[in-house]
Amino acid sequence: MKYNRILLKLSGEAIGGPDGRGLDEKVMDTFAKQIAAVAKSGVQVAIVIGGGNIFRGLSGTQLGFDRVRGDQMGMLATVINSIGMSLAIKANGIDAEVFTSTPMRPLAKYYMRDEVLDYLSKGGVALIAGGTGNPFFTTDSASALRACELRCDLLLKGTKVDGVYDSDPVKNPSAKKYQTLTFDKAIADNLKVMDKTAFALCSENDMPIVVFNMNNEGDLQAVLEGEPAGTLVSNK
Repeated sequence: MKYNRILLKLSGEAIGGPDGRGLDEKVMDTFAKQIAAVAKSGVQVAIVIGGGNIFRGLSGTQLGFDRVRGDQMGMLATVINSIGMSLAIKANGIDAEVFTSTPMRPLAKYYMRDEVLDYLSKGGVALIAGGTGNPFFTTDSASALRACELRCDLLLKGTKVDGVYDSDPVKNPSAKKYQTLTFDKAIADNLKVMDKTAFALCSENDMPIVVFNMNNEGDLQAVLEGEPAGTLVSNK
């Protein structure tokens, strides 16, 4: 494998299946099989999952929710998703543990960087839930933060499309896919595959991102073997 330690960002909608809501056991098992295979090959894997399949704080504000409390509800949603995914990974023969940004025992362990690094070194998959622990930050920003903290070699964002396009490929059949992309261009062109805070944090810490289609079985493995699957976003 080309990489030793990675952080995989998954959206909540992805594990919600076709409807993007709730938890789809079949989808989680499909993802877990791919993650387990990577972990068994010796790659250290940390995961951050969004919570949009259960509740999205920003959307809640449109219904009159307080943004801070709404974001806290979203953080709790990520914990539910992470526990579910941890069970799916364990069912595929790899130990998995949930760590949260705020104390949440006995549901999960409190996130401490050195403890997570030790856990990863022993072959376990670490699911880091609860976002950054603060409102106004997305799970994209949380994934960028954790990838930098854990000194990962690569941040991967698993989506429903096979990379970054100059426009929505679902709405525009002529949309152009980028094979490579700089952080500066991604920010300047307002490409919303990740938020600007995440892009800026990764740029400052020289943390490359690969955006790929998690639904294409084998693409995760291909990316980690250095094959051209998805879009590479970096400072170069």
